Amino acid sequence: MTFSIQPPAAPPRAVEAASPDSDASIGSDGHLPVARSAKRSKSSDVITPGEVVTEDPQWMRGHGTAASPGSTVILATVAGTLLRTNKLLSIQPLRARYTPEIGDLVVGRIVSVETKRWKVDVSAPLLAHLPLSAINLPGGILRKRTSTDELAIRTFFSEGDLLVAEVQSVYQDGAASLHTRSLRYGKLRNGVFIRVSGTGGGGGVVRARRQVWTVNTANGGGDVDVVLGVNGYIWICKHSRGELVASSEEAKKMNEITRMEEAVSESMYSNRNDDIQPQTRREIARLTGCVKALVENGIRVDEEMIMATYHASLTPDGDTDMTMHDDGDGEDVEYLGGSKGSRIVAAAVEAVKG
Repeated sequence: MTFSIQPPAAPPRAVEAASPDSDASIGSDGHLPVARSAKRSKSSDVITPGEVVTEDPQWMRGHGTAASPGSTVILATVAGTLLRTNKLLSIQPLRARYTPEIGDLVVGRIVSVETKRWKVDVSAPLLAHLPLSAINLPGGILRKRTSTDELAIRTFFSEGDLLVAEVQSVYQDGAASLHTRSLRYGKLRNGVFIRVSGTGGGGGVVRARRQVWTVNTANGGGDVDVVLGVNGYIWICKHSRGELVASSEEAKKMNEITRMEEAVSESMYSNRNDDIQPQTRREIARLTGCVKALVENGIRVDEEMIMATYHASLTPDGDTDMTMHDDGDGEDVEYLGGSKGSRIVAAAVEAVKG
């Protein structure tokens, strides 16, 4: 008996991509239409892995796409939305890990301590490296690191510590090298840690002009610092610049410029939190709720949106009494989730647009 092998069936054919010179089928947002099954929702523009993007050979494949050798068919490798840049087709993923770039400000957590470096989780595919030579020594001393520093490496950072750092370089395998050679960077204390999606896609932290700023909160809460890590890690804490200013004034009086750096460096690696007033804790919790409300509603997280949401949350539904009390349903009035959070975020978006 003779057997014959039939060629495999052709993959489902997508709608041919339009010519780069024709904008008839290109949306104003730069998205390219893709063939949709009748069973799928027509309002959805999410491409799934393995779906045919186009068969037109004039298009080049970008991030999130792949093509078989000798074939002009471009397939999607991630779930996301299709973006067109001239003749380049790429897919913006719905969720993705953070990709380090030089100069990024990141918030990380120490995972392991090694001989001359720390391994830091920055929500990237690979753990970041923080060399012992890339931190400030206590007292602001500038010298070569010795074996004594290596033995005392856990006195600087240990497993579980949170820190804010800057990406100094990126290795060929994609791992980042961090540094904390600035008074703005170092160990984090006196605050709350939040983890949201980063710059990989979706509603989350985006790169902005300022990633660190101080909020002059209402209701006697004082100043609160907000640190937006580009990697999606956020830190909201009590403002600590008061000690720096006092040290700076003392240094000016005594004409010793380095006194401020020495005084700050001595307490930089302390693991003990300061006493925080209830009013300050309440405002830290309010800012935390604002960030979570933005993420739940798919809105970008940056300084502009956080401040707009915070101001909108101060008088929700016309309520000017900002003390913590029960509204009769067993829920605190300062709870910013659910439908209440959606209303506050909507008001914030309208305020930004206006």
